[in-house]
Amino acid sequence: MQKTKKKTKFNNGWCFAIVNNRLAEIHFNKKLGIWAHCYVNRNEFSKREKKMINEDMKKCVFSYRKGFYNNKLK
Repeated sequence: MQKTKKKTKFNNGWCFAIVNNRLAEIHFNKKLGIWAHCYVNRNEFSKREKKMINEDMKKCVFSYRKGFYNNKLK
């Protein structure tokens, strides 16, 4: 009998977000949460990626201060 792996909705990865009122890519781990971010310019991305930015900006708004991320939407 084989065991099947349970698929999770969220995993390790990255997404676009607003951090301190600027567009950024955030990198996260499902166990640790957000562990890094880098600010980016919207002009550097393709049309498809700009659509992803618009979708992610509605869900992910954070403030970063003294090494901690705070979710502004919750």
